[in-house]
Amino acid sequence: MEVKRITPRGYCHGVVEAFRIAERVRKETDGPVHMLGQLVHNTHVTEDLQQKGIKLVDPPNRLAGLEQIESGTVIFTAHGVSPQVKQRARELGLNAVDATCSDVVRTHDLVIQLANQGYDVVYVGRRGHPEPEGVEGEAPGKVHLIQDLADVGALQISNERIAVTCQTTLSVWDTEALIDAVKERYPQAEVHNEICLATQERQEAAVAAAKEVDVVIVVGSPRSSNSNRLAEVVKKLVGKPAYLIDDLPDLDLSWFRGQRVVGVTSGASTPSQLTRQVITYLESLAPNPDGSWTPAPEVSRVGASPAG
Repeated sequence: MEVKRITPRGYCHGVVEAFRIAERVRKETDGPVHMLGQLVHNTHVTEDLQQKGIKLVDPPNRLAGLEQIESGTVIFTAHGVSPQVKQRARELGLNAVDATCSDVVRTHDLVIQLANQGYDVVYVGRRGHPEPEGVEGEAPGKVHLIQDLADVGALQISNERIAVTCQTTLSVWDTEALIDAVKERYPQAEVHNEICLATQERQEAAVAAAKEVDVVIVVGSPRSSNSNRLAEVVKKLVGKPAYLIDDLPDLDLSWFRGQRVVGVTSGASTPSQLTRQVITYLESLAPNPDGSWTPAPEVSRVGASPAG
């Protein structure tokens, strides 16, 4: 099968920096080290960090999760945490290490600045994702999370000062309609686009490449917001089939029946070794007369391990 490698793909600067911080802390710290949630949203990376001695505490609510840590060091993940989480960590006597992505830090700073200037902030994000949880905590009662058009219709803001911003791992296409709807209700609203450059570049590359292939494979974990968005923008904007897989065993050869060219990309927290294995496997597929594909017998389809 012909494989088109979509670039850029894979690790972004925030993920790389979070890894460096976590591994340095583990090497230099005596006693237990915990990560409050997955350091980045990838199951293979999380398992690798646990094997290196970093314990995972992964509750739905990070403030409540701190109560599970009795002592030692806690690493705040790349998605950021609220000031309330930081304060509680101090109260518990924990050594807190912040691995928040610099792009997320910028959003936190923006929300603080806007709130101090008297604004209400409409924040486009995904409920249940840790990034909005952290941002909302910067200005309780002043940040209004919206995920769909129904949320826009439910907004009740009397403040004349309104600003709109968004989760860094969404897509321009995700946020455009929602921001337009907010502007229709509140014409005075100021718009601050906080989608990170790495996310935007990967999405634009996937959309462009999808026009030249029959199907797109996105390598990334189901909890990864930016990985999910990659598959969604391909399906929504180009109309091509796109599948999110966590690892090579998730591939279903029926997806490729009658197809000739497949594009492969990966989320910003996906180890490159996993993506390379997927590409190698796909390139090994040989066509059958009925349009199906058969892999070369010598190419393994077992799961890969991250390169660290």
